[in-house]
This record gives sequence, structure tokens and C-alpha cells, in this order.
Amino acid sequence: MSRLKPLPAAAFAALALGVAATALSLRGEPGFGAVRLGAWTSFPRIGGADIDPYGRAVVALGGAMPLGEGEGLAFVADRDDDGRALDSRCDYLISGAALPARLWTLSAYDLEGRLRPNEADRHGLTSVGLLRRKGGDFAIAAARAARPGNWLPLGEKSRFLLVLRAYEAGASSLAGAFEGWNAPKIARGDCS
Repeated sequence: MSRLKPLPAAAFAALALGVAATALSLRGEPGFGAVRLGAWTSFPRIGGADIDPYGRAVVALGGAMPLGEGEGLAFVADRDDDGRALDSRCDYLISGAALPARLWTLSAYDLEGRLRPNEADRHGLTSVGLLRRKGGDFAIAAARAARPGNWLPLGEKSRFLLVLRAYEAGASSLAGAFEGWNAPKIARGDCS
């Protein structure tokens, strides 16, 4: 009888280790197959039928509604091009060429995935309404205070994420549609 006592303890330890390992894995990136372009990261399989179990769990726990595989692709940045965490106490210039998509949006979110409140009550920009330079390039000022031209309000809370959603890209496999594409640059300006 004394030989059976270690078995429940070992089973409990294995169960606890499994639960801890699963909880830890769900705090990281939502699945496998990340596409990284500069400061931006996307998980093209997160909205498709071939989503991995960890990605499915992250989506279910977070209550997210990812874009479907044929609908578009979302890119997220939590750092600038120099690897520094995005912080609304600083100004940013987000610039680049047209995206290989029919329509795209850029929004600022808090670290919990909610739109950031701001005094302008404006939470994002679309490719349709952007002022563009000659040749189609764009420049967006992301800052707490209003800026002339394309301005993305950041609100007061310091840390934030940028989410760039590209809709109806030119290929059914959206990850392939972005091969060779230069993602918008995120350059930090002055900080207060």
C-alpha cells in the first residue's frame, strides 16, 4: 500500500506542471507561423482552418475575432524599428509605401487589446482617407497632441500597440502576398 502513495503525488505534480506550462504558453504569441516584417508581426493562420491548438486557445481566451484567411491579415507592432517599446509619451512617424491590399487600417490599442481612449475620440485611420505624398507614399504622425496631416491620437496611457489590418490582399494565401513588401517604418521622435 505504501508503494501507491508516490503515484498520486507524481500524478498531481504532472498535472500541475502541465497546467502551468499551458498557462505560460498562452501568454506568449498566439500560435505558430509568425510572419515578421520589420517591427510588425502577423499570424496568418490564426483566422484559418489550420490554426494550431495553442493559437485556438489564445483566441478563445482573449475573445478575439481574427480576420478569416480570405478576408485579410493583421500586423501588430509593440516596438519601434529600433526595438524600443511603444510609449505614448513619445511621438512616432509611421511611413511607407502603399500596402498590397485593397484597403487597410491603422489603430492604436492598449496592451490588453482595447482601443485607446483619447480626447479626439478617433481610434484609427484608413488607407482611403490618408493624405499621400507624390508617388503614393504616406506618413502618419502618432502622438498624444494633434498634428497636421495624418494624425493617429495615442491617448494618455503610456504603453500601446499599433495594429495594421490589410483587407483583400492580392492573393488567397495572404502571407505570400506580403513577401518582398517593405512594412511601414515606425520611427520614434521626441519624448516628453
